[in-house]
Amino acid sequence: MVKKKRLRLIAEMARKIRAYRELKSRPRESQKYALDYDTLRRPYTGKMLPVMAWQDVRRESRLFSLLAGMRMFGVGRMFTRKSWLEEHPEPSYWQITKVKVDYTSENMDHGKAWGILSHKGKEESEVKEVDKALYHDWRLIPKHMEQQFKEFEPLPEPPVRYVPYPPLLRAMLLAQFKKANGSIAIEEPALPSRRDVLLNKDYFREQEQAAQRKKGHRCETCGSKDEYLGHYGPIRFERSSSVKAHWKTSPKCPDESWTQKKCSAIYI
Repeated sequence: MVKKKRLRLIAEMARKIRAYRELKSRPRESQKYALDYDTLRRPYTGKMLPVMAWQDVRRESRLFSLLAGMRMFGVGRMFTRKSWLEEHPEPSYWQITKVKVDYTSENMDHGKAWGILSHKGKEESEVKEVDKALYHDWRLIPKHMEQQFKEFEPLPEPPVRYVPYPPLLRAMLLAQFKKANGSIAIEEPALPSRRDVLLNKDYFREQEQAAQRKKGHRCETCGSKDEYLGHYGPIRFERSSSVKAHWKTSPKCPDESWTQKKCSAIYI
């Protein structure tokens, strides 16, 4: 008989109270990311900002520092970043659609914002949360320049002509190049994404003939090797599983018993 589980109502209530107190005692975002602009340290953690960020912290603003002083917290306005303006000429910006302010912060300069991102002139269709809102590089786009940002037409992307090799095949190609030349390849091996050759029967037949002329064959009887048509003259091959056979059509083989007989040839 299965033992019935006892309901411990007081213990369950105590667990919920502990979880609620832990949630309430957790530091808010405004407390965790507060910054002392004189020492450039965060009071909560005591950590100092990186040296590369000191100049932007003193000159630029965070997103919510701009939104806090605007009507309706900047809903409908467009914001860009200093790093975007320096990295690429195409316009990149956020158009704010929703703002949730943390009213417990001292200057209401913390919270969450949502909007539509346009990156390098390409506007996304979905509304999503604005990331990196705590960075000190946000700038407000003036109203007389908003239309200029919106009217930008992005250039068509060039077609992808080459794709990288799979990792294992790439390592094999690099090792083969190093073994043949004694040095490391400077150019990265790339695979063309489009073949201009028509893959028909004639193409594969020409490839097979080129491989045949390059490799040559060896006769199992006399052991001689010819780079082109063999020592028998013209060769007619018959397909088999492992060995390709040919018929001797001219008595050029030193073995007289091979006249008008079947002679097998193995590619090497």
